[in-house]
Amino acid sequence: MDQQRVPGLQLWAEIDMLDSVQPRQLNPKIDYQDRFAFFIDSQDFSRATTATIKRAAEPGAANLDAKEQHALEHLAEIAKSSPEICVVLDRHGHMSAWGLENVGCKVRKPTDIFNIAHVENFDLGFLDSADHIENDAQFVPFCWGQPAAPFILLAHHFDGRIEWTECRLEELFAPSPQQKRTHRKILWTGHDGPVKKIVRSASGKAVISRTNDNEALTWAQGFGDSDLGLTRRSALKCSDHIHRSWLLQEGQFVVNLHHASISLWDARPSRAIQIGHVPFDIEGHPICLVQLPKPRSDAKTIHIATISSKQNGIIWEITLPESSVRQSNARRPSVSSMKYLCAFGLDINDNIAFMLPVDPAGSAVWTSSSLDTFSKDIAISCTHDGRLRTWTAALDSDESAVEWLVTSTVETGIKEPSLASASSIRKTALVDNSKTGLTIWDMRSGQFDYSVQYGDLELIRDLDWSSTPDDQALLAVGFPHKVIILAQMRYDYLYAGAAWAPIRSINIKESTPHPIGDSTWLGSGNLLIGAGNQLFIYDKSVDSSDDMISNLTLPVQKREKMNLFDLVTILNGPLPLFNPQFISQCILAGKFRQAQRILYSLYNALKFYTDGDALDSFLSMSPDIFTIEAQTSNSGNLDYHSHYGSIDEEMESDLEEVAASLNERLRKLSISQLSRQEQMQLADMVECVSTVTKHQRSMDENATRYLLFFRQHMIRKGQVPQNRASVTYREIVWAYHSGSQDILVDLTSRQFQGRMLWADAKDCGLFMWMSDVNALRAQFEVVARNEYAKTDEKNPIDCSLYYLALRKKNVLLGLWRMAGWNREQASTQRLLSNNFQEARWKTAALKNAYALLGKRRFEYAAAFFLLAGNLQDAVNVCLHQMRDLQLAVAVARVYEGDEGSVLRLLLTDKVLPQAASEGDRWLATWAFWMLGKRDLALRSLISPVHTLLDTPEWPKMQARSYLANDPALVVLYKQLRGKTLQTLKGASRISGKEEWDFVIQTARVYDRMGCDLLALDLVRNWEFLVQAREVPSQTEGPPDPRMLLRRRSSLVVDDLTSPKSPTGMKAGVGNPPQKVFEEPEGNSLLDNFGF
Repeated sequence: MDQQRVPGLQLWAEIDMLDSVQPRQLNPKIDYQDRFAFFIDSQDFSRATTATIKRAAEPGAANLDAKEQHALEHLAEIAKSSPEICVVLDRHGHMSAWGLENVGCKVRKPTDIFNIAHVENFDLGFLDSADHIENDAQFVPFCWGQPAAPFILLAHHFDGRIEWTECRLEELFAPSPQQKRTHRKILWTGHDGPVKKIVRSASGKAVISRTNDNEALTWAQGFGDSDLGLTRRSALKCSDHIHRSWLLQEGQFVVNLHHASISLWDARPSRAIQIGHVPFDIEGHPICLVQLPKPRSDAKTIHIATISSKQNGIIWEITLPESSVRQSNARRPSVSSMKYLCAFGLDINDNIAFMLPVDPAGSAVWTSSSLDTFSKDIAISCTHDGRLRTWTAALDSDESAVEWLVTSTVETGIKEPSLASASSIRKTALVDNSKTGLTIWDMRSGQFDYSVQYGDLELIRDLDWSSTPDDQALLAVGFPHKVIILAQMRYDYLYAGAAWAPIRSINIKESTPHPIGDSTWLGSGNLLIGAGNQLFIYDKSVDSSDDMISNLTLPVQKREKMNLFDLVTILNGPLPLFNPQFISQCILAGKFRQAQRILYSLYNALKFYTDGDALDSFLSMSPDIFTIEAQTSNSGNLDYHSHYGSIDEEMESDLEEVAASLNERLRKLSISQLSRQEQMQLADMVECVSTVTKHQRSMDENATRYLLFFRQHMIRKGQVPQNRASVTYREIVWAYHSGSQDILVDLTSRQFQGRMLWADAKDCGLFMWMSDVNALRAQFEVVARNEYAKTDEKNPIDCSLYYLALRKKNVLLGLWRMAGWNREQASTQRLLSNNFQEARWKTAALKNAYALLGKRRFEYAAAFFLLAGNLQDAVNVCLHQMRDLQLAVAVARVYEGDEGSVLRLLLTDKVLPQAASEGDRWLATWAFWMLGKRDLALRSLISPVHTLLDTPEWPKMQARSYLANDPALVVLYKQLRGKTLQTLKGASRISGKEEWDFVIQTARVYDRMGCDLLALDLVRNWEFLVQAREVPSQTEGPPDPRMLLRRRSSLVVDDLTSPKSPTGMKAGVGNPPQKVFEEPEGNSLLDNFGF
């Protein structure tokens, strides 16, 4: 060895780490001997000191107090000699700093080592781990050198955490006491392997994440003053496979379900300790772990149940310690126990595919005084054929028995579902077998709210529920590399809007290439996503400029910074009275006077309104005016005069002027509580109300409803010309039950300037709702003339179907005589000149009809079927080839009247099955009423349509949509219930519970629409029929249905009278007697066309 060479390492000085840091307490409970040390390079220390001094000397810097000035002077004094800094610390935040000068000199002077500080509150997040190796840590200090840059300490804890801590040197080494010397900015910690499952507590304040190798970590929400983060609480390593996990007491205890045992862990220490283990033997394999409801008074005893694939289960009783304080000694766990309590079986024969606990969505489950369908759901089961059941349970611990109750059952019809998730607010999401189709179901009503089909490359892997503080739902749909968040929306029955909408999309490819393992909601509304071995937290803030948000109908004032909870509350909260949705529902509910009053009050409120002001949602109106039950006048209209006084007469007289002024203001101003789209709809609504008000005194209530929404439909069609939709069957039914049809015919004809074509007649549903057959035929002839004259060339082909349906072949022949320009004139004229009562000419007409079908001239083909006297084939062409139900009905009614066999067959075999398949109660009640089955017409408003048919078919999913439960159905039901003896008879077959459920469900729909006042009015003023046991008994004859009415002043039509003729007893089956057709004179014919 070369003795002259300088050695690579030499012992220069020694610092006793134990002696340099001593506990400040007199009798410390635990005296940790662990010490940690790191060096601050002299250059880093000098840069940080210089930056600190410059920052304090900058203009505008805060004046330093005496302590701060002393700390800064102390720091400057240390930096003069550019020492290396050795920092020694313990677990309790005690720190001792030493300066080392002239390091490397062979000769060391005693003054080269000097103490800089001995301080407290230097906390670096050390854990009390039982594993000695995990107590170690490595430190990397550095400083950027910029004046604003702090001193940074990077700590790598050997238990799997990396901590980024920032501080200022004058605070770190200040000799005076400091409350907090360091500030943790970032903490990296997590798993060694990919995250497989994340389970949250009921409140979402704690979660547990686990990997495939049965390692788990428990986390607490937030650290410091922020909720955007997780604090690692405990690590759990289990030798058995973890099948399911459940958190108790906000993650302080964990229950793990294994294949043949269950274990209880104390997760208060940094390393979780198993404190209970019970083996079990059960038929089938365990598929669910769920906590049973418990009394609020008993927070110490908890009951956990598992359910197997064979629908058997076991319950364990867990007793936890009273104190929930974090354990100070990991080796001495608190006293607790877990024991077998009882076994049970589910009394149901379902082929269960899977059973899952209900996502608490923020609320803990407590026992109620009784076990009923109002109890909170705790579990949901799904069978292989798509039957969903929600479950609740009540435990009798004294008897060691449990009672399970099915709170709801829904037949979804989805075979072999791959995934499901349910929330405590009774919403369930279900994924189909392909993992690309998602449906959302309301378990209370059994209806589905939403359906969406994603692409084949986007497989759904996870579903997670959350809810706002006011119980509005959020659903996170997880895919391999992204999460789409869906928000609940208000129901919209006027425009058939979606009940759910995507409001945010999170793509994790920007952060990691790993696929998503699992995700869950935290209680704060932040979303936790596990991908690979990492956990990502996405805050609940919403970017209002995002395309998804821009597509929503948000009020103008709300398009500012907001979070998810705020957004969902805005999309679901109660509507202001001047919202067009609320006004429309008021009119449908028979509150036309209140709707007028709303517009009049809005007009007064906008007189002094400027953009940005907030309007009173009630417009200074009392809510009572919406819940006062109006008196019925002798004419059948509602009389509100006694409630509102003469102001309504004044309002009605100048409403046209008010409407014009209000419309002008609405198109100029921006109302803060309405979106731009809603404001345009409100302007249209003002115009419609003004139009209807002119004719209000000459029409009944149903005609008012029809006219207003028909006018609104025409305005909307003018704004969107490509919109070819007709008025809905709801409007058709209102007009059908109106006693002012002659006025409606006149007003709808004026809408088309007296030149109504078939497209116009279909647009207003005219030939569906006209009840007078003679007037129907007269109007059909008007349509025939207009179809003929709609072009300059006046083509007889255009009106052939209509005249032949009217049995006016000679009129059509006369029109062909004048069509010399048409190359088909000669042949058609010769054909029409024959007697089609003869078989040979019927055959000729049929041949032409089939030839025209081959050429896809369907309307003309239907005309030739009529020429051959074959109404059935003509109706089939209209229905199947032309896909025009209204035309098929109109032709059948005009050709053979309302009692014709073809019409009845069309209604029975086509219309009613279509209504049942689509869940269209409006179409069903119209068809039953047309058939004379008025009792069924009433029952179809409440009961599913398919249950009222002789050959019921399983309806499509569309039939179970929320759109099938229009709240206006309850208005029609109340109106028709006491109209005739038949409807009273139908009402008597509806049980009180069915009617109760119908009313309550409608109230819920009103609430979901934001029309809370209408829901209150419904439940406050609804009158149930007198129950059968309350009806006075009669000595002779059948019971009188009128005895069911509580009010005997209404006029009830007797439509139960037995028919006098045998033909009439066949319920109208068979053709009516043919009328003798009289050929009109030629002059009168031409006069009708202006020749």
